[in-house]
Amino acid sequence: MTTLRSPDGTRLAYVSVGEGPPLVCLPGGPMLPAEYLGDLGGVDAHRSLVLLDLRGTGHSAVPADPATCRCDRQVADVEALRAHLGLERLDLLAHSAGAALALLYAARHPDRVASLTLVTPSPRVVGLEVTDADRREVAERRRGEPWFAAAYAAFERIWSGGATDADWTAITPFTHGRWDDAVRAAVDRADAQRDADAAARYYGDGTPDPAAVRAALAELRVPVLLVAGEYDVALPPSRAAEYTDLFPGGRLVVQRGAGHHPWQDDPGTFVRAVVASPVRPGRADTGGR
Repeated sequence: MTTLRSPDGTRLAYVSVGEGPPLVCLPGGPMLPAEYLGDLGGVDAHRSLVLLDLRGTGHSAVPADPATCRCDRQVADVEALRAHLGLERLDLLAHSAGAALALLYAARHPDRVASLTLVTPSPRVVGLEVTDADRREVAERRRGEPWFAAAYAAFERIWSGGATDADWTAITPFTHGRWDDAVRAAVDRADAQRDADAAARYYGDGTPDPAAVRAALAELRVPVLLVAGEYDVALPPSRAAEYTDLFPGGRLVVQRGAGHHPWQDDPGTFVRAVVASPVRPGRADTGGR
């Protein structure tokens, strides 16, 4: 573990895993420690993964002002990490809610970004709507799963507006391409580390207007890879395609059989997508197993 200081003095921590050119990795959650990313299914065999614990998570310090955990206010932390690493430009990989921070960094510092890899990114920061109908279409594909009936019933209660906390827990299998003991254990570890207050601050009042973010990203002239999961109810493939179109250099890979954590569902396919040579913008690939 290595530490650095942010501009406001908050101590930030990161670990480097693997060999090769550095790939700075921003975790989701929001506000989960970066350890859940692991080696990203084996990407560390090709890249040195720089796994940053966002302020207030993992081994990074809790800031004196909790409001600085808002995603746009953490852009300065990523820029401090870039300077600390001595890199002119960053290759950034972000998962889920971590994409909000990555995209806000790219919007503010486009000249400091070499490439973006967005893994099942949250659509919130760009104002992309995912409807209940979108999620229902994806969920219906899982009817053959043994857990489907109970999980789908919980989803229906959520869609009707009558959900309980137990219902939100019950739909967890829909966010994974497979639902076995290893995945359940990973979910339990993440739940134990989850901080609801920190998560709420990440998307707190005052975050940038999505229209302004989209306008900035439309001018971003770097390769952008978006990896979506075929079974991801958080960002269904149809919405992932719309998301990818926001970037002039966007390329979409839809990983078959994958959910919200595609490196867990099929590491080999995920690694091939992430380390592949860039292809021309506008081409969509479908990752197989």
